Amino acid sequence: MATISIVIPAKNEAGNLPMLLDGIGAALAGRDHEVLVVDDGSTDATAEIVRARMAAHPNLRLIRHDVSGGQSAAVHSGVLAARGAIVCTLDADGQNPPAELPKLLAPLLAPGAERIGLVAGQRVGRQDTASKKLASRLANAIRSWALRDGTRDTGCGLKAFRRDAFLRLPFFNHMHRYLPALFVRDGWEVAHVDVAHAPRHAGRSHYSNLQRGVVGAVDLLGVMWLIRRRKRSRPGEAP
Repeated sequence: MATISIVIPAKNEAGNLPMLLDGIGAALAGRDHEVLVVDDGSTDATAEIVRARMAAHPNLRLIRHDVSGGQSAAVHSGVLAARGAIVCTLDADGQNPPAELPKLLAPLLAPGAERIGLVAGQRVGRQDTASKKLASRLANAIRSWALRDGTRDTGCGLKAFRRDAFLRLPFFNHMHRYLPALFVRDGWEVAHVDVAHAPRHAGRSHYSNLQRGVVGAVDLLGVMWLIRRRKRSRPGEAP
């Protein structure tokens, strides 16, 4: 069984995948790992690029969605298929540097880390447009105020977590933006790591600021409801 599973949700990212996969291989050289690319209904050569590499890289796997289900659905499919007890995610657009992966893994693999369920990357030096950075800052401020999740940047794709704990979380569209609050809801500790951010190498973003804002408002109310309705006790063995 692979120790670490790297899950990459990808939609029309053929221009970014070769460099990203090379970077992951370099960052995790000598470490037992697998890489799962989840092709979320791409219409470009995303799947072909992954298949062309699989013969030479037996730790590389491809999962395909016939119809795009969104980033959370792609991450969920990847985690379900993962063989590792620890899962790392990063975006396929190349803006999450693979060199940051060991930094994310370290808190989960350190002695005494049994209560840490999630390590959340927090971007510094963001390489985005001014409007995107402003919209993200506003959304993160509202979310942090409403959920008290102690996280500055939940939109960062670089995350590492325990597979079994993730699969116990309530699944819904866009859940990837609320992982710190959901892990805390289930009684886990969340660690935070500052990570670098790179410019997009190719392609374009699949979301607009307006789209993020509209769905984010509805999702935030739903997550607040989930936190209020969490179980207060856990089943235990009878004495």
